[in-house]
Amino acid sequence: MNLVNLESVSQAFGPKPLLSDVSLGIEAGDRIGVVGRNGDGKSTLISVIAGTLKPDGGRVTHTRGVRIGLLAQRDDFDPAKAVREIVLGDKAEHEWAGDQQIREILTNLIGDLDLEAKAAELSGGERRRAALAKLLIEDHELIMLDEPTNHLDIEAIAWLARHLSARKSALLVVTHDRWFLDAVSTRTWEVVDGRVERYEGGYAAFVLAKAERARIAQAAEERRQNLMRKEIAWLRRGPPARTSKPKFRIEAAQALIADEPPVRDTVELLKFASARLGRTVYDLEDLTLHAGGPGEGPLVLDRSTWQFGPGDRIGLIGVNGSGKSSVLRLLAEQVKPDSGRLVKGKTVRLAYLSQELAELDPKRRVLETVEEIRKYIQVGKKEWSASQLLERLGFKGEAQWKVVGDLSGGERRRLQLLRLIMDEPNVLLLDEPTNDLDIETLNELEDLLDGWPGTLVLVSHDRYFLERVTDRCVALLGDGRLSMLPGGVDEYLERRASGGAVTARVSSAVKAPVEAAAPVADPGKSAKEERELRKELNRLERQLDKLGQQEARLHAAMADAASDFGRLGELDAQLREVLGQKDTVEGEWLEVAERLGE
Repeated sequence: MNLVNLESVSQAFGPKPLLSDVSLGIEAGDRIGVVGRNGDGKSTLISVIAGTLKPDGGRVTHTRGVRIGLLAQRDDFDPAKAVREIVLGDKAEHEWAGDQQIREILTNLIGDLDLEAKAAELSGGERRRAALAKLLIEDHELIMLDEPTNHLDIEAIAWLARHLSARKSALLVVTHDRWFLDAVSTRTWEVVDGRVERYEGGYAAFVLAKAERARIAQAAEERRQNLMRKEIAWLRRGPPARTSKPKFRIEAAQALIADEPPVRDTVELLKFASARLGRTVYDLEDLTLHAGGPGEGPLVLDRSTWQFGPGDRIGLIGVNGSGKSSVLRLLAEQVKPDSGRLVKGKTVRLAYLSQELAELDPKRRVLETVEEIRKYIQVGKKEWSASQLLERLGFKGEAQWKVVGDLSGGERRRLQLLRLIMDEPNVLLLDEPTNDLDIETLNELEDLLDGWPGTLVLVSHDRYFLERVTDRCVALLGDGRLSMLPGGVDEYLERRASGGAVTARVSSAVKAPVEAAAPVADPGKSAKEERELRKELNRLERQLDKLGQQEARLHAAMADAASDFGRLGELDAQLREVLGQKDTVEGEWLEVAERLGE
């Protein structure tokens, strides 16, 4: 049974038609992800479906009495109302406090908010989380969410995906978070050029299906050069769960990527990075850091020793408030540590994208603001002009001649990022670079970073982007240390769920009274012994990186020698030896990490 039907619906704003003669329906139990470029009509589509926007033409019909919940990008809260009244309405305390599902929603979305706080006192992100909590507490047959993961950290996004998957209501979600799309949706709608193209499966299936359609259209050779091939190669080489549920045949899509090289040539990039950076990038030596300055605010790092080497591509993970941005500001030398040393390599040429937008001359043209940095740049083995890179990041044609003052926040962020890259840095610090970027632009940015040789440290709640552009994850778990996560985001979530991690704020409060009396966390281990263990840990990590590069080279060589069985046998023996060494080193790493208590 269809809950909502659209018949020949059309909608335009100005001369641009966003929806043109669109007919579709949403059935009970449907779980639909909506994708498309910014400005192509995704929010317009869900507003029409919800009935909050009357279309220019066509008809929208709802099943009689259907209950629809909509999370729009803006709320209309009364500023004088308290959070309790907004989220829980007139429910008595014993009623909501005794309901496990309501308590879970409150804990995971607004657990840090005072229920008596007024809406006027809340930040934009806090209002957004309150609106989401209110909607989830209510009973709806169809839930429609417009960018629900904004202002949520990785842990909250994972919880929301589990919660929505367990609900019986139909779901329609607009998001640029590709991991979230795969986790909650079984169908995908793409809003493009006034049409709504429909696909079976989540984001991974959508990417593969688009490639299949391209193959059927016999445009394979030309299209092999585009980003879709690279995206598919990443998906098929990534965790199997990403493509475990497509309902169509994927063999044809597999044929398209049979000779596709790895997403990044890790060996080549490392060689370039080492040449540009030397041996030292950043060394943290017995370093202590508070988020608010020496002795002020939450404790982020407590006598921590760590190395960021040439060519490292690191994803920095932690809950909101754990100090991720503080670590980036430390590396950018915008804040000073309480104690210890930050050793910066002499050849480091830094670019730092913070969450605050840099001041740009509002009267200048977009292309001019990029060309004043540099007109051409070498990325990988190809030279790009400023205009070509602007086009890749969504500034097509006349958009390059727009005045900066007329740009949206998302456009300014893209422009700021491109200006940083055009300055040819060899170290990139990126703090939430994916904010306000659509999937097409994210694909272009990922491709650009694939060919960029240098050291990258990324903070992002976009799990797909994080896993796509980095090679390893490091976490701030609230214990004052940077902890290596061989298992990536999954390991981080497991440690959080098991109670093996706290926020920096909680950690600081617990540790503060003890620090003066006991500066060494573990009385059974001296500071010197701990430094030695951390050096050993860093040595083993570098060894693991080298073995990983050898493994990648051998896989590539085996692909080249597919018809030479003698050569294949030799390479296979070398590969088994490398894998054996890797297992041994991983065992040593785990032993040292255990001694350090990580």
